[in-house]
Amino acid sequence: MCLIVRENFFKGEELSKEEIKKQIEKAIIEDSTFNIVGKKSVALALEMGIIEKSGIITIDGVPIALILI
Repeated sequence: MCLIVRENFFKGEELSKEEIKKQIEKAIIEDSTFNIVGKKSVALALEMGIIEKSGIITIDGVPIALILI
């Protein structure tokens, strides 16, 4: 398997951990899909309890979780 992360899809404004948490908490209120890619992002999602370790896959050494809330 090969992981291709396209900047035009994933790149956005850099936010602090607290700002990211607020945005995720806001999005959880509605039906939301999250494409969580990378060590820091996956670690934060685990910390917040929106994913479980069993829902993480690794492609090319990069952890990934896809969820629908």
